[in-house]
Amino acid sequence: LVDAFVDPAIGRWADVTRSRWGRRHPFIYGSAVPTAIFFILTWFPPDGLTHVQLGFWIFAMASLTRASISLFEINASAMAPELSDVYATRTKLFSLRYWFGYAGSFGFAAFSLAVIFVATDQYPVGQLNPDSYANFAILGAALIFIAIVVFGVGTHNRIPHLRQADVPTGKTSLGQHLREMFAAFRNRGFLSIFGFGVFKYTAIGLYGATTLYFGTYLFKLSSGQLAILTFDSLVAATLAAPLAPYFSNLMGKRASSMIFAVVGVGIGVTPLWMSLFDIYFPVGHPLLVPSLFLVGAVYGAMVAISLINTSSMLADVVEDSAVQTGRHTAGTFFAASSFMQQCSAALGVFVAGRVLEWSAFPERADPATIPDATVDSLLIHYIPTSFGLWAIGCLFLFFYPITRQRHESNIEILRAREAEAREAEMRDAPIGAPAR
Repeated sequence: LVDAFVDPAIGRWADVTRSRWGRRHPFIYGSAVPTAIFFILTWFPPDGLTHVQLGFWIFAMASLTRASISLFEINASAMAPELSDVYATRTKLFSLRYWFGYAGSFGFAAFSLAVIFVATDQYPVGQLNPDSYANFAILGAALIFIAIVVFGVGTHNRIPHLRQADVPTGKTSLGQHLREMFAAFRNRGFLSIFGFGVFKYTAIGLYGATTLYFGTYLFKLSSGQLAILTFDSLVAATLAAPLAPYFSNLMGKRASSMIFAVVGVGIGVTPLWMSLFDIYFPVGHPLLVPSLFLVGAVYGAMVAISLINTSSMLADVVEDSAVQTGRHTAGTFFAASSFMQQCSAALGVFVAGRVLEWSAFPERADPATIPDATVDSLLIHYIPTSFGLWAIGCLFLFFYPITRQRHESNIEILRAREAEAREAEMRDAPIGAPAR
């Protein structure tokens, strides 16, 4: 709920900002320190808090962390349509963005499982050792800060080439800001992506919140084996980076997003339903980890192709909306995308909690003694929930109207309008005034 209000406000704020560093980089640089600080504070609440007070602490710090990261994420994403207006090039940009995103997030997860979450006599399963999370928090905050600063410095030389906000014509009321925001949100292409995004990021969040349960309680993997399996996502991203632009050109962005999403999640849950019927590799089998790695890589690649193409579709919405409204509101649209991604940490975790509750999954369960019936109940509730979220989300993409031809037509219309505006500016300038 906090994100639902904060993210659109950040996107709108950035869209109307004018500065010598453009309208994106002030927010990018400004997000580095607060994000790192709020993230690390989340893991270190004051001693002596009651359960209710601890709940308020987590809520406040998590909300501040997410708002701070939105300052970066929204503006970093909104730069993509400003770096290129070419239909295929945008997909390549998002392919690279997703590859580095996967490399960072899953590389850190693998490192954490292999090095930080160490097993002890008291906690033979390393990922269940609570003392390890302090080092996880400190290193995570440091990497967050470094990543944001590297991004800002690395793209700083592009500032003169990025779109600047329109020259303000006077004080804008809150009502006018809201009207312009909702005018953008009425775009049909945006609404279809938003609907798909809410369901897909909820499904991704559900997967992220439960995958450790399956690895620990179903397949009974060690932290080292779990660390190996995190690298399947890096393989997936490496496969998806060149394949997403290829299938985007071959099938179109919408069709490839839908097909790879449904087929991918179908492959991803295969080890789970096969385990439910006792026809998958049993615990300890030498092919268990390799097969899980292969399935995870294929599933991850297909889902990544879908995510890359829908992100590129959102970039195309920016021009489609500009043709209708006369304003380039990339920040507003990618604020909605940031909200959808926040769903993976909010709605996804919420649904995961419900799945665990429906399954009557016990707290602090021991992997060595947990009943098979309990794990089967988790599978029975998880599989249809996950597949259903993806399938419902894909239905929204049937309403996405922007093809390559329509996008190229939008670009030509906008270029013609800008050329006409420049001619009018030159014609109306006073004699002897310097050209701008």
